Amino acid sequence: MERDFYNSPKPSKIMRFFWKAAGGDSYILERSTYSDQVKYMCLGGIIVATGLMAALAGGYAFYTIFEPRGSAIEADTVSWTTSFMSIIFGAFWGLMIFNLDRFIVSSTGTGDGTEAITWGELKGAIPRLLMGAIIALTISKPVEIRMFKSEIDAELHSAQMKKQQEYIASIDSLYAGRIQNEKEKISKWENEIQSKEERYVELENQLTKEMSGEAGPRGYGPEAKKIEQQMKRLDSEINTIKNKNAPLIEKSYQNIVKFEKNKQKDIDNAEVVASGLDGLLERIKLAHKIAGFWISLFITLLFLAIELTPIFFKLMLIKSPYDFLKQNTQELIKAEQGIYIQYNYHKDKNGQERDLIKHLESEKLLLEKKELLKAQEELTQYAISKYKEDMMKKIDDNPELFIKSEG
Repeated sequence: MERDFYNSPKPSKIMRFFWKAAGGDSYILERSTYSDQVKYMCLGGIIVATGLMAALAGGYAFYTIFEPRGSAIEADTVSWTTSFMSIIFGAFWGLMIFNLDRFIVSSTGTGDGTEAITWGELKGAIPRLLMGAIIALTISKPVEIRMFKSEIDAELHSAQMKKQQEYIASIDSLYAGRIQNEKEKISKWENEIQSKEERYVELENQLTKEMSGEAGPRGYGPEAKKIEQQMKRLDSEINTIKNKNAPLIEKSYQNIVKFEKNKQKDIDNAEVVASGLDGLLERIKLAHKIAGFWISLFITLLFLAIELTPIFFKLMLIKSPYDFLKQNTQELIKAEQGIYIQYNYHKDKNGQERDLIKHLESEKLLLEKKELLKAQEELTQYAISKYKEDMMKKIDDNPELFIKSEG
C-alpha cells in the first residue's frame, strides 16, 4: 500500500514465517508499522525457538529411555536404530509443542491495551500460563540432565558398581546355601559307606591275626569262620549301600555343577542388572542431587521465562495500528457478511452483560422466504375463490348438469 507519509519495509520470507508462527495476519502486518512487524517477528522467533528446544529435548529423552544399556562411563556405543527413532520422535514432539505454543500465543489477546497487567487479564490467562508451565517443565528436565551429563555419568557409574557388588553378594549367598546343602548330603552318604568299609577292614585284620596265630591257635578255626561270615554279610551290606547311595551322590555332584554354572551365569548378568539404573528417571534424580535445589530451580525458571514471555508480552502490549487495523478488518468482514453486534445490549440472569448479535443476511433470507410463502398462500386463496365463482356461474346457467336424475 503506497503512502505519501510512511511506507513499511518489504518483509522477508523469514519475517513472514515468524509472523505465521506467532499467529499474525501478514495482510494486515504488511499495511501496519515496522514496529508491529518486528513485535510479531520476535514473538514468532520465541515460539520457533521453543519448538526447536522441545524437539532436541524430546529426542534426547527418547534416546535416553531406549538407548543400549551399559556402564555409564564407558564410551557411548551409538545405536543407529534408536537414533533414527529419536529423530522422528523429536521432530514430532517439537512440532506438537510448536503448535501448542502457537495456539496459546495467538489465542491470547492484547488485554486492555495498556502496559499494566491487571488481575482480570491475569485471571483470564491462567489456563494458558499453566499449559506453558507444563511445556517448560517437559523441555527443561532433558536439557538439565544433558548439561550435567559428565557428573551424572560418574555418579551413575558409582551407583552401578555398588549395585553390581550387592547383586553378586546376594548371588553368592543364595548359591552358597544350595551348594553346601548338596555337599552335606554327599558327606552323609559317603560317611555311611566309609564306616562300613572301615568295619570291613577291621574284620579283615582280625581274620589275618586268627589265621596267623597271633590271636590264638594258628589256622582256620571256629573264630576265623565266624569273622569270615561277618565279613561276607558286611560286604553284602556295603554293596547294597553303594548301589543305593551312588546315584544319589552322583545327582548331588550334578546339582553342584549346575548351581555353579547358574551362579556364574547370574554373576555375568550382574553388569546387565546394574546397567538398568541408567534410565531417565534415575538421571533426573541425580541431576537434582548434583545441581542442587537452587541451580535446578534456576534452569526451570529460565525455561519458564522463555515459554511464558510471549503470553505476558501480549498482555503488556499497547494497542498499535495493527490492532486497530485488525479490528477494522474484522468489522468489515462482519459487515460484508451481514453480522450486526450491539455490545452490552442486555444483562442475563447472573447480571453479566450480553451482546445482541444479528445475522442480517440470514434474517433477509428468512424474511424473503416468509413473504414468498405468504404471497403463495394469498395467490392460492385467490385461485380457489375464482374457481368457485366460475363454477357457481356454470350452475346458474345450467343446474341440471350438476344434478343426477332418478329413474
